[in-house]
Amino acid sequence: MTDHILIERHGAVQIIRMNRSEKKNALTRAMYATMSAALTEGDADPSIRVHVFLGVPGAFSAGNDLTDFLAVATGAGGGNEVWDFLMALANSQKPIVSGVDGIAVGIGTTLNLHCDLTFATPRTVFRTPFVDLGLVPEAGSSLLAPQILGLQGAFALLGLGEGISAERAVRAGLIYDVVEEDGLEGAVLAAAEDIAAKPPEALKIARDLMRGPRDGLVARIREEAEHFRERLQSDEARAALVAFMNRKKAR
Repeated sequence: MTDHILIERHGAVQIIRMNRSEKKNALTRAMYATMSAALTEGDADPSIRVHVFLGVPGAFSAGNDLTDFLAVATGAGGGNEVWDFLMALANSQKPIVSGVDGIAVGIGTTLNLHCDLTFATPRTVFRTPFVDLGLVPEAGSSLLAPQILGLQGAFALLGLGEGISAERAVRAGLIYDVVEEDGLEGAVLAAAEDIAAKPPEALKIARDLMRGPRDGLVARIREEAEHFRERLQSDEARAALVAFMNRKKAR
């Protein structure tokens, strides 16, 4: 467990709150482990009917902690925490609602592709700079983003690394609604509580029908992960990650 992830309960709603504000919610392996455990245990708990992801004011998530990336890139190795989280996310048996405010980079964007409803604030920008770091898309985004945004919209997000504003994201179907900062959590919890009040068996069947079989998504996440691991060991990715870290230190 880590204080950087706070798990709360509001009736039948489980809130998973990323709480590493000093690093703009950059996700460490320990944070991934806590979130995957919360999803898995919540799915197994009949008293929980909805999962909610929240961040801190101004930062949903800045993506993966680059120190962890560099550890893998320099041969120090890494565990299965990210993989476990992605599997728990892709296979979640209960609806997921997210509230995004401000920074949403990398997994801070792709996590929302797995959500049933995402609310964001006007200052939110969704961005996936994978290729800029010598890496490839993850979390099944190479499959899900083209389904939502079309091929060219997905390429702009995942290949070009272009930021997508909240207003544009809602028009494109990437998120559900845009709400003001002071109303974000209220809107998210109201939607989650509404979902939790629905007949759970009927809702599960409806959700499964809309999502379809998970096999293709899981296979794509696995394929992405293989490329991602290979890329982390590449000279291209190491150089890009080190250059990015040096730019951050120089600021």
